[in-house]
Amino acid sequence: MVTEKDVLGVLSKVKDPELHRDLVSLGMVKDIAINDGKVSLTIVLTTPACPLTNMIEQQAKAAVSQLRGVSEVDVQWESNVPSDGRIAGRMNLPLRNTIAISSGKGGVGKSTIAANLAVALAQTGACVGLMDADIYGPNIPMMLGVDRMPAPRDGKLYPALAYGLRVMSMGFLVPPDQPVIWRGPMIHSAIRQFFSDVDWGALDYMVIDLPPGTGDAQLTLAQSVPLTGAIIVTTPQDVALGDAVKSLAMFRTLEVPIIGIVENMGSFICPHCGQATDIFGSGGGARMATRLGVPFLGSVPIDPRVRDGGDSGRPIVEDDPDGPAGATLRQIARDVAARISVINLATGDQ
Repeated sequence: MVTEKDVLGVLSKVKDPELHRDLVSLGMVKDIAINDGKVSLTIVLTTPACPLTNMIEQQAKAAVSQLRGVSEVDVQWESNVPSDGRIAGRMNLPLRNTIAISSGKGGVGKSTIAANLAVALAQTGACVGLMDADIYGPNIPMMLGVDRMPAPRDGKLYPALAYGLRVMSMGFLVPPDQPVIWRGPMIHSAIRQFFSDVDWGALDYMVIDLPPGTGDAQLTLAQSVPLTGAIIVTTPQDVALGDAVKSLAMFRTLEVPIIGIVENMGSFICPHCGQATDIFGSGGGARMATRLGVPFLGSVPIDPRVRDGGDSGRPIVEDDPDGPAGATLRQIARDVAARISVINLATGDQ
């Protein structure tokens, strides 16, 4: 007769393709039940965005089916995103992971990438917050179609809700035509208050849209909260790549893991003839990633609908999720979630 020990024994030989460790040692198997040759079990994914669920299921079913007396295998799914344990040690927030979105220069579409990645992560079922830390140019409210947040209660601010996200931005606190003319200490105070004075609730991922460059906001963020990792956004041409290298070097100096590089504004695919045109060059982001030894997460093609969506408050991953740009951004989001699981499990944080 098949026992739970038998099932765990064969599943200990099935490895998660992203984490390269077996399902049992990762604590991914629970609720094993055996009844008249039918084995049911639950596999707990390290991210609801796992891109290799089908592969894991096939391998787990094949392994259990080899046991004598097993006639059927039923697999159910749950998810439990591993936490960056350093956050709990420094902040009293139910926050599992922080993702900084950065660029060396402005104009590369960093906020567009941040907004779409956050929405794509939320589409997988994760609890996601989006902090617009670009104090001088808070564009996230427009990109998500929200212009105000709920009224404060009990001395706390509450984030706005959009596309399954919890969103906080300086754009909610100042009139749209009023510039923010602040020195470094005020930037420092504002970013810290976005953590301490906002009731975010429990989050699997907080995506933080930083201002371009390597200034006060980046340093304040790294000093205020442990960053699980940073994503560097660039465009293919050399003038953007040179600045992106500086941004990446800054995070390495601050000992922040690099999740990867995203190349924005890649090839333009003509909607009429299908011809690809490299308006800003091609392959620069991938070459930069190879040279610096960091993951290349993907190249987002130029698509006028991305710009239209940003202006109208409809992110492309929501408006056209299966189009070239939307599909690329959704795949990048899944890869980012997997990379974060790798980073946390490699350091022993759960």
